[in-house]
This record gives sequence, C-alpha cells and structure tokens, in this order.
Amino acid sequence: MKTTILDIDFESSIGPWLGRTVKIVDNCFQEAFDAAGIDLTKEQMLILKNLYEQDGINQNELATLTYRDKSSLARLLSKMETKGYVKRLQSEDDKRNNEVFITPNGKEIFQKTRPIIQNIIDVMESDIDQNDKLLMIQLLKKIQQNFKLETTNK
Repeated sequence: MKTTILDIDFESSIGPWLGRTVKIVDNCFQEAFDAAGIDLTKEQMLILKNLYEQDGINQNELATLTYRDKSSLARLLSKMETKGYVKRLQSEDDKRNNEVFITPNGKEIFQKTRPIIQNIIDVMESDIDQNDKLLMIQLLKKIQQNFKLETTNK
C-alpha cells in the first residue's frame, strides 16, 4: 500500500506568523517589566488589568475573560497571592466559588505597568495606519470565530 504525503506549506499559513508575533510581544513585556524592576508576567498583568476594571469577579468568570482554563488560572492566582497582588475569598452566594480581588499592592504594581504597556503598544503600532490596524483586528477576530465554529461543530 502506497502512503500519500501531504505537502503542507506551513510557512505560508497564518499560524506561524501569529505564533512568532505573540512570542515577540510576550518577550517585550517581560523584558520591560524586568528592566523596570516589576515582578510580573504578562499573564499576571492581564489578571491585574481585569481585576482593576472589575474587582471581586468570580474566579470562573475571570478564567473565561482571560481565555484560561480553570486549573491554570488557579495556579496563576496562587502565585499572585504569594506576591500579594490578589486575594481570593469564598463567595457568600455560592461557597463552591471564589471571588478574586486586587490588593492595594496589586493596584500599585498595575499602575506602574501602565506606561510600559502604552510604550509597547506604541512600538507595536508604529508605522501602522488606523485602517490597517482596524483590518488587522477584524482579521484576528475572524480567525478566532473560525476556531469557535470549528469547536462547536465537533
């Protein structure tokens, strides 16, 4: 029996370009936080941002908002609790759920990241006009929707 080998031109697909770009952005955040003496990862910064905007959110809702599974979010929150950035309290409405709060220390750290975040956004978007930026966002949303459709059709 003869085996057919599919010739896949992965380099010409969107996937590796998205992956490389995400890694570059992640590295920029980490280098900038380290240079500023801020003990934080990009993932932790995103948690702080969400809590800064919506403090006391249910842990399961936070997992959904940050595109994380519940167990990886629980590990991340444990590290952040150790650093004194967040605290979890058992929900009074449902004892099976935790509500997550940003601490004063977490707010202070998040405030320190704001100019760093803005600088990275400025670098990322330099020489990209508003129309191209909007098109990029639209295309990325379409890719996300394609994957949502794929998982719902299984």
